[in-house]
Amino acid sequence: MKPDIENRHDIDLLMQNFYERALVDDVIGYIFTEVAHLDLRSHLPIIGDFWETLLFRTGGYADRGRNPLGVHRQLHLRSELEAQHFVRWLELFVTSVDEKFAGTKAEFIKMRAHAIASRFQENLEVIANREEAFGSAR
Repeated sequence: MKPDIENRHDIDLLMQNFYERALVDDVIGYIFTEVAHLDLRSHLPIIGDFWETLLFRTGGYADRGRNPLGVHRQLHLRSELEAQHFVRWLELFVTSVDEKFAGTKAEFIKMRAHAIASRFQENLEVIANREEAFGSAR
């Protein structure tokens, strides 16, 4: 039986697993490598703070004045984010969770990922069968 997500170490393992997939993905990899020019070494602690704050209410992410929607808005201005990008992000994220973890926190993080992807698309005004696309990613 797989363990649930219990602490920051588990979040860090999950994020490492996810980004190993995402950076080389045919659909979204270029967003990380060519648009965002993501430095994984500096990004992993930041994204770890984000998910740790959501799962364990540590406040580490918000306390540092970070705004994930603002970051993604800037990416969207550089290279338009489309519904298919969010769908693929969710597929990779859910696969990464399911590969390593099972339990209440694992289900919660997947639910929050769906909500975040949906909210980002609404705020960035991403159109193109969003409802249809999200039906296939669940």
